[in-house]
Amino acid sequence: MDQRLFYFFLPLFSLLFLFLLSKFLLQDHKNNKNLPPAPFSFPIIGHLHLIHDPLHRVLQALSLKYGHAFILRLGSCPVLVLSSSSIVEECFTQIDVFEYQPCATIEKHMKHDYTSMITTHYDPYWRKLRHITTIELFSITRLNTYTNVRLDESRSLIKTLLLGILHNNFTRVELRPRLQDMSFSIIMRIVSGKRHFGPEIDELTEALNFRQMITEFAKARHVSYPKEFLPFMQWIDIDGMKKTLLRLKAKNDAFSKDLLDEFRKKDGVSNKKMIDAMLSLQESLPEKYSDQILKGIMLTLLLVGTDNSAATIEWAMSLLLNHPLVLQKAQIEVDKNVGQDHLIQESDLHKLKYLQNIVNETLRLYPPWPLFVPHESSNECTIGGYNIPCGTMLLVNTWAIHRDPKVWDGPTSFRPERFERSVDKGYNYMPFGIGRKQGLGAGLANRVVGMALGSLIQCFDWERVREKLVDLNEAKGLTMIKNEPLEAMCKARECMFKVLSKVLDDS
Repeated sequence: MDQRLFYFFLPLFSLLFLFLLSKFLLQDHKNNKNLPPAPFSFPIIGHLHLIHDPLHRVLQALSLKYGHAFILRLGSCPVLVLSSSSIVEECFTQIDVFEYQPCATIEKHMKHDYTSMITTHYDPYWRKLRHITTIELFSITRLNTYTNVRLDESRSLIKTLLLGILHNNFTRVELRPRLQDMSFSIIMRIVSGKRHFGPEIDELTEALNFRQMITEFAKARHVSYPKEFLPFMQWIDIDGMKKTLLRLKAKNDAFSKDLLDEFRKKDGVSNKKMIDAMLSLQESLPEKYSDQILKGIMLTLLLVGTDNSAATIEWAMSLLLNHPLVLQKAQIEVDKNVGQDHLIQESDLHKLKYLQNIVNETLRLYPPWPLFVPHESSNECTIGGYNIPCGTMLLVNTWAIHRDPKVWDGPTSFRPERFERSVDKGYNYMPFGIGRKQGLGAGLANRVVGMALGSLIQCFDWERVREKLVDLNEAKGLTMIKNEPLEAMCKARECMFKVLSKVLDDS
């Protein structure tokens, strides 16, 4: 019976394949009018066979062969890949040419049906979300309101390191979980006023469950998902991703609902917590600020705020361990401008120019998002002298632009000194993106990274675990995370003993 069915369906599938092949070839021939160059592609899947991690490196290699503007066809979706700052500038100065196109499955389930500002299209709804996040979280006034939160969490980071090292001896420490705890606690306290985990937490079970949920969400965001570009494969959940995302979404919904309900029961509103501000907006305009919107905003902030800041600090420390003379120079600057009688404050950061150069150089080499959030052409247009059809997806390879030898001298070298002179950044330097969808949290991220990195440099001496250089390979996924979590040898500085003892006594 099975054999008869096989012989029955074989001609049917063969005819279907030939039909799709002929349609694909005819369409390619019809539309091949001054299009950007493209590698050889297969019927149906297009160039999906070329896609693997790390994607930014794959695209850079292709750009060296096909130019700074080339076309890939991922399934039925044409994708324009740009790796030149001049072409990117040409593209983004054509107002309303490109708008965001969300990922059909992952973003839908993880970001509450496109209710996050990252995933929604540019429209009045997007402008509403931008208003909430800009005014209630990322404005200068709000950033200043949360100064003590960032200071407290930087001290908590120092304390956890002190508790884990041997007195006056170098001790091996793992930095990633401590940095993630600090970044996440900052965002949680800004949003809700609660830390949810850390050395002082009481509700350990709640903390561990919530941390596990965020970790699983982060992993889901890093999964390669080629079937997004093959619609017929979305009918079946072969890898179980949809099931996983629905389970995680249910967990987040339960957590978000509990948090919202908890704040609704409180009397009065605090202007120091973002969730209070959002609930006030909901009370005045319930039809515009649904629980679904608030949940999407909170999840986006927790995921992006935790991942990006922690990853940037980890990259910076890795680079400093590989360049001890740069670390020594940064430590001398901190001692000179901050001193050794108190911990670094945010008000000190503007005096630490070399520290900021280190952060800038880290973001150049390892931008949080090596590829821009995808956009889509809303009209037929001309980019780089090529005709770009309507509906073409746009990918900007920030990582490649930051390492363009035509723009940067010694582009792969870690040289914070390059930022001591005036650098024409513009479209040459875009660690947080550019245009309407650029990261609104850049100001917050710079303060978190500056405070944490400055504190680590001021309070501790650092060495590599082995003489071998720290591995700088990226992990799989669309965000710039180190493949191997950073481990280092850490020792409290003798000149800071008095201050560090007070940190321990105050806890």
